[in-house]
Amino acid sequence: MKRIATLTMMFVFLAVFHAHALSWAYPFVVWEGKVYEVKLGEKVEEDDIGRLIGEVKTKADEVTGNYYGDASNYYPVGTNYYARKGVPVSSGIAVKEEGGWVKASYVHRAPFHIMNVITSGYFITFVTLSILAIVIFKIRNKALSH
Repeated sequence: MKRIATLTMMFVFLAVFHAHALSWAYPFVVWEGKVYEVKLGEKVEEDDIGRLIGEVKTKADEVTGNYYGDASNYYPVGTNYYARKGVPVSSGIAVKEEGGWVKASYVHRAPFHIMNVITSGYFITFVTLSILAIVIFKIRNKALSH
């Protein structure tokens, strides 16, 4: 009976606690709130590479599908993005790989994620200035009350 109970408990844990990895429709990178589909077979010549514009900073979650900031579901953190000469970044960019660069075409805006707001420089500046204003206000009120 103990053996059946043990096997039943193991079966329950195995059935309940398993992870599913997403099967992504295509590899992508996100830069400045825009999702670009990476065209793995379409190389970009070095002469067509413009300036460095960004890099992968976070990875897309393979279980939930969530991502924020400059993310990718395919490339590791630190992979660089480049502008392409003669192509507006609103249409496409290039992604650096070991053997060169590949095209990435704009697909759609990235979904809203609260971390985009929290990690932005504007939010940090706003919080810092708010705290500074509160401290100055309190010091000034304390000085005036004496």
